[in-house]
Amino acid sequence: MYQVLLVDDEPLVHHHLRTVSEWRTHGFELCGEAFEGEAALQMIDRLRPHIVILDVNMQGMNGVELNRTIHMRYPSVKTIMLSSYDDYDYVRECLKNGAVDYLLKHRLDADQLIGVLRKAVREMEEDQEDHKRTLGGLTEFRELLAQLMRGKSGAVKELQEYARQSGRFQDTVCYTVAAMQISSFLLLTESRSDVQTNRLVQQAIDLMQQTLGDQPERTVTYVENGRMAVLFTFRERSEQVASSETVRLMSHLRHSLELFMNLKCTYAVGHVCSSLSKLEASYRTAEQALDACQSLPSAGGQTERVSLTIEEQKQLLLSMENLDRGGVREVIASAFKGLRQQPVHAQGVQLIVRELLSIGEKATRKWWAPHSGGDKVDTYGLSAREDLGRIGSVDGLEQWLYSYYEDLLDRLKRERAAGHHSRHVSQVILLILEKYPSYITLELAAGAIGLNPSYLCRIFKEETGMTFSEYVNRIRIDASCKLLESGRYSVKQVSVQVGFSTYNYFFKVFKEWTGMTPQAYVQKIRPSDSVK
Repeated sequence: MYQVLLVDDEPLVHHHLRTVSEWRTHGFELCGEAFEGEAALQMIDRLRPHIVILDVNMQGMNGVELNRTIHMRYPSVKTIMLSSYDDYDYVRECLKNGAVDYLLKHRLDADQLIGVLRKAVREMEEDQEDHKRTLGGLTEFRELLAQLMRGKSGAVKELQEYARQSGRFQDTVCYTVAAMQISSFLLLTESRSDVQTNRLVQQAIDLMQQTLGDQPERTVTYVENGRMAVLFTFRERSEQVASSETVRLMSHLRHSLELFMNLKCTYAVGHVCSSLSKLEASYRTAEQALDACQSLPSAGGQTERVSLTIEEQKQLLLSMENLDRGGVREVIASAFKGLRQQPVHAQGVQLIVRELLSIGEKATRKWWAPHSGGDKVDTYGLSAREDLGRIGSVDGLEQWLYSYYEDLLDRLKRERAAGHHSRHVSQVILLILEKYPSYITLELAAGAIGLNPSYLCRIFKEETGMTFSEYVNRIRIDASCKLLESGRYSVKQVSVQVGFSTYNYFFKVFKEWTGMTPQAYVQKIRPSDSVK
């Protein structure tokens, strides 16, 4: 049964196509319906239809653009165009980009629809036969090329024997190999299954090969960890021409991956060589250029960082628990201090970012209230990771993490303020959680939300069981306890950080809430520490 996806922004057209024919009788099944281009692309990725029927004129992404994108991203999918207008320019553009046919809505009947669907099936079967004839040789060649780039012993001889038997490189004068790296590959694929990761890789390779064309002198193969090798062969002797043409084509490939798959990539081109036996050396030149920054010595001769220190982990968790934005930014900046000269795909960069993401997600799940549902945090974390594919620099990753943690802290703050409180009281609690380290009063809070201070004082006490000042002090003392437990600050430093104007007042309030002095609290949790 051939699966067909319908894409049109007119509901009446959907109804007409669903009812115009007995689809299953003719071997077809309507597997899904979309009303605009972006949703259609998501459904194609999920449903994998054989044929897509799409409207030329739609809101947002029009059918001509959608057809071009489908042809580039999913070359095996056949497309049939629909329109209310008999415009040859549209016809020519659509057919040029792989459409099987072009149908007018007002003339469409069951026989015509089934006839065009069968035409699409015939073209699909012809493509499959052509693919089978070439796939064996191409797959073998790609695997040999990949083994060579991975440094497999004896791969050069196997490749030379393949070339001798196939006659593939008879007219080749010179070669060059380029390396293309998906920038945040490890981060993108950490939350994906092996099947999903393999699909991503295959889509990238297919798109690159499609962009280069089915020319035997240009071959893409996958090496490892989001890195592809691209072989270029030339019949001219000019190394300058070969190098400039390779750079031009690799730039085009990078643009295609970014445009059609939202993947930021970097590339480097190896030196021009004269024989198959030197291909690996050309590829190593490209790899060295791509990874050049990784070989730079770190400050003080230290080894490259691949994880946060224990102290940084503790500080990050403490800052999150206290909703301390400055503390979170400090940890992120410290983690990136030794990474800014690295390429974005460097293992150290990827592992540090992965650890920062993991800590944020785990901590948020831990503190998320049961009534909110932990799956919301999971969904947010996974969707946020998809943004990483669009980031092509270490600075970009650092800024993205600042925004990511800002959003997490906002979510945690709203969660803590929610409970069973009214809207106005929840707004005040949010304000307290944000402003407690500085100056906050009932009058300022009332003015911020537009209420009379006396009215706010009354409803706040009714809903929380505490006065405004008591609630602020409770928040400040809770935060001070966490800071004292961390062992990073003296008692006097803590009193300032949580917003008390004088040490004596902090001392008094701390004892009222905990039943002991700050010094006694420190001695209780860390008997061996001296108190300052």
